Amino acid sequence: MGRKTIPSAPWGNSMHRRLLTLAVAAIAASAPAFAQQAQPAPAQPATIHQRRDNQQDRIANGVQSGQLTAGETKRLESRETNVNREIHADRTANGGTLTPQERQRINRQQNNISRSIYADKHNAAQAHYGNNEVGQRRANQQQRIANGIRSGSMTAGEAARAENHQQNINRQVGADRAANGGRLTPQEHRQINREQNNASRQIYREKHNAAHGPR
Repeated sequence: MGRKTIPSAPWGNSMHRRLLTLAVAAIAASAPAFAQQAQPAPAQPATIHQRRDNQQDRIANGVQSGQLTAGETKRLESRETNVNREIHADRTANGGTLTPQERQRINRQQNNISRSIYADKHNAAQAHYGNNEVGQRRANQQQRIANGIRSGSMTAGEAARAENHQQNINRQVGADRAANGGRLTPQEHRQINREQNNASRQIYREKHNAAHGPR
């Protein structure tokens, strides 16, 4: 006598299909969430504070590399000083905040300075001090100023004054050499050294006083 085959319950296949449908639906529903997690967050625009930091770093790099002369640095830092004063005045008048219009104006001014930094760093003017005692002293002063700008221990105004001092010394060295066939007399060497000693003390004071750049 043959063995009787017992038919499977109809609800078994139906339940299996329902579970499979639910699993597929769950995977489909979770796909957008995974996609959202995988996408990087949109970049936030730099704040006023970050923008000033970035400009100072670029100026410091230009001073250190010799791409910015003392005169160029003085002009750039003078403009940064004016922007900083404007920001301070606006915030003082508005309870410590900037209005959207003021932010737009500051941003335009920083854009203009940014273009000037790029142009000054890529023009033909370079800081060349020569392989001699006077040139080495001037190069050393520039490194100290660059470090002060980068660390924030020198404000933009202090850096501008220090570079104005260096620019005057550079002009004097150039004039003395032009008058003496490219050389400096012993008296001129001593005079330049005294002026660099004064500049050195100025740099030290400005890097160690209570005023600090935006950092």
